[in-house]
Amino acid sequence: MKNLQWFPGHMTKAMRMMEDNVAVCDGIIYVLDARCPASSFNPSLKKMFGAKPVLYVLNKGDLADQKADAFVKLIRESGSPCVRINAADSRSRRALSEAVAALVKEKREKNAQKGYTQTFRFMVCGVPNTGKSTVINLLAGNVRAQTGNKAGVTRGKQWIRLDGYELLDTPGTTPPSFVNQKLAVRLAYVGSLNDDILDLDDISLALLAEMYEKYPQALKERYGIGEGAQGDVEPTPLEMLDKVCMRRGFILRGNDYDYERGEKAVIDDFRKGRLGKVTLDEISDCSGFKF
Repeated sequence: MKNLQWFPGHMTKAMRMMEDNVAVCDGIIYVLDARCPASSFNPSLKKMFGAKPVLYVLNKGDLADQKADAFVKLIRESGSPCVRINAADSRSRRALSEAVAALVKEKREKNAQKGYTQTFRFMVCGVPNTGKSTVINLLAGNVRAQTGNKAGVTRGKQWIRLDGYELLDTPGTTPPSFVNQKLAVRLAYVGSLNDDILDLDDISLALLAEMYEKYPQALKERYGIGEGAQGDVEPTPLEMLDKVCMRRGFILRGNDYDYERGEKAVIDDFRKGRLGKVTLDEISDCSGFKF
């Protein structure tokens, strides 16, 4: 698989815009994907925040399994607040609202003692397609920010006014370069990289291999992969894709497999949670990170 790198020109502009605006913000709402919290952590953003208080939001928590809770614990133990939510579910609104309020509680109390109120500003950031705009809409209680299930929907800054808050919706930004390709590939799985730059052959085969290693039962239930296997014989990723095509009826003339449809089906099934609740990252993947 070729190395993945994606840092288009609009991301350079976005980083500059964020650097220009971080000084006027009272805190940061940093949105991570609960299925891959380490992969969706961009160290370049964290450096930009300086001493600003940061709330980490593990979004899409409904698509992750219990392993995601270990990341919540790790981040909290590092000294930063963290919540796991599903921003598309209104039931998550209370937990998120309370966590945001707690981020500036001390500052609000000091202001009250001095006899004045303040509209607090928060920058909402993260890599593409983690659900930043959906998080904003959850806090607002209605649609204020543009959303979409693909990378790069938000291109410019949007200030969203709420009751007592202003939220800055920022474009998703990846690191200028991916040092750890394992984490970069997982961003491709979840749709945080532009699909147009990806070799879906490589991505789908890598996804099948990682799922077979960590969640073999999910592949067995969805595609019949592993059914009737003898001993410790592990199917190759291509053999797994063959099974996907057979199970889904993706057959071309001459009985050749329609690999393109099979690859897209695997990626789509993963992204939409049809392969069950999944957390691909390990705590060890956070080595060297400073939350």
